[in-house]
Order: sequence, then C-alpha cells, then structure tokens
Amino acid sequence: MKTYDFFDRYFGTDPKKLVRTNDPDTSHAAANSVDSTKLEKLVYEAIKKFGDNGCISDQILAMHPTYPYSSITARFRSLLDKGFIVDTGERRPGRSGKSQRVVKAEASDV
Repeated sequence: MKTYDFFDRYFGTDPKKLVRTNDPDTSHAAANSVDSTKLEKLVYEAIKKFGDNGCISDQILAMHPTYPYSSITARFRSLLDKGFIVDTGERRPGRSGKSQRVVKAEASDV
C-alpha cells in the first residue's frame, strides 16, 4: 500500500469527535474546517524523525512554528489512540519547565 493511501485510510479524526455536543456552533464549524488527516501525518512524520530517542511536544512545535499550539498537541491523543505512537513512560522538561511525556513512533514501516 502506498504511504499516501495509508495516511488517507487511517489518519484523520471525525469532526464529531473534536467537539462536544453542547459546544457552540462556532466550535462545530471550526472542527469541520480542520484537516486532521494532514495534521496527524505532519505530527507523526515529525515524531518518527526522532527515532528511538522519542520527543516531547515542544520539539514538534519547534519544528512547525507556523502552526498553532493546539493544532499540533491535539494530534498526540489521536495518534496514541490509533497506536501510531507510544508513550515511552519517560518524561522530559519542556520550555515551561514542566514535564512532558516522551513519545515515539510505533509504526516505523510507514
């Protein structure tokens, strides 16, 4: 299977899962405008570059400074849930000084 087909088939999150039922209409409109497939691919590919050392969210944010914080960090949960990345159990300090989980790519054959 081509990488493009793989991402289109398995990456991306249903906009209904990005908002709560009682959120305002503007939140629903925003959820429908997010290209979660593109963002999940972007974040996954960035995480994969760190190999077995893994990375924290601040490192991915630094690689993609033009993207909003929430566009990058929200993808971690969906990638974890789908099994594309794993939480190594290690923690490293982020820019704020607070600990962030270290994640690494699990599906290295993509």
